[in-house]
Amino acid sequence: MGLEKINMPQLGESVTEGTISTWLVQPGDAVKKYDPIAEVMTDKVNAEVPSSFTGTIKELVAQEGDTIEVGDLMCYVEVEGGGSVSKEDSTPAKEEKAAASEEKADKQETKPAKKEKGSKKRYSPAVMTLAQEHDIDLNQVDGSGRGGRITRKDIEKIIESGEIPTASEAPQQEEAKQPQAAPSQPSAPNIQAGEGDIEIPVTGVRKAIASNMVKSKTEIPHAWMMVEVDVTNLVQLRNAKKNQFKQQEGFSLTYFAFFVKAVAQALKEYPQLNSSWAGDKIIQHKAINLNIAVAKEDQLFVPVIRDADEKSIKGIAKDVTDLANKARQGKLTSKDMEGGTFTVNNTGSFGSVQSMGVINHPQAAILQVESIVKKPVYQDGMFGARDMVNLCLSLDHRVLDGLVAGNFLARVKEILEKMSEETTSVY
Repeated sequence: MGLEKINMPQLGESVTEGTISTWLVQPGDAVKKYDPIAEVMTDKVNAEVPSSFTGTIKELVAQEGDTIEVGDLMCYVEVEGGGSVSKEDSTPAKEEKAAASEEKADKQETKPAKKEKGSKKRYSPAVMTLAQEHDIDLNQVDGSGRGGRITRKDIEKIIESGEIPTASEAPQQEEAKQPQAAPSQPSAPNIQAGEGDIEIPVTGVRKAIASNMVKSKTEIPHAWMMVEVDVTNLVQLRNAKKNQFKQQEGFSLTYFAFFVKAVAQALKEYPQLNSSWAGDKIIQHKAINLNIAVAKEDQLFVPVIRDADEKSIKGIAKDVTDLANKARQGKLTSKDMEGGTFTVNNTGSFGSVQSMGVINHPQAAILQVESIVKKPVYQDGMFGARDMVNLCLSLDHRVLDGLVAGNFLARVKEILEKMSEETTSVY
């Protein structure tokens, strides 16, 4: 028998670290090669990490909630035959982590000698990007990772505290450091749970959503507009086709597929909406890759329908169904989530009739498709019952102005109102 390492895999092209949300195995469990052993959350996607070997789980080195870098040790597996790893020959990450904790505790008691000015801070590209987005001077950050490495958790704590260290603050910070022990970490508002209250830790997907929403609302100047659309003919078209479609194709023909098709068509005519803000430039994307929101219990994902403008209504409906099923089964990959250029959100599925979406950073806009409701509408000299829907557009005012956004919405409205049994094919 011998030991083998299982390290944190690369879960996406730009992913540099992952957080272990759930271990699916425990020491002593038998696993086969490719069996899932852990659920890992990155800033891109939730994914299952497979075992690299057939054997028995010997030790879980990383704990649930730990954020570790790509390539770092997760656990040991005992396998048949000569193993390539010996615990005596290589110090497990757990021991290193304990040593780092002891070292950190020692620092609270006695301060080490000041680092030389030329000493280089260590951090991943993802940490650098996050710090730049919030104007954090990494030279003023003490890393809690191995060897003083600055981790994503270090930056998130600083962001949550609201006390952003900048280069200009360096002299004052150095003075404050010398006479007294290190201050305790800033904490969240001191709200005490009362009797019967339930405390829910903010972890996993909810924490990632919170971080992204804060980034979007603090960085993007949101503007909002809405149009009302008469989709009476579209409703008749869908109702006439839905039963036969379900029998032939095996999946449902939803209203949402028609709306996504209309948005994709309008984006070809108004490509300004299909853009991203990139600091000193605006990137107008050629591909029309639409993020849609799908849910798994209390987790929300925004996978991508690629090249939506080139697909039929049937093709879009199939993509929506496939992505929703993958989300429910926990099988969405980083590839499913990457490359989105515009977001369409089906808020109407909850009965909503008006809402303002938060833009999916760094995209330029998000469209909320609200619930279809029957209303009395004055038409041709009389009132009649019509099927009406609100389309609500949030836009980045750095990229877009009201004129182009209004023209885009008017075009989506026109496309939808012209859909009918006589003019529209779902294939």
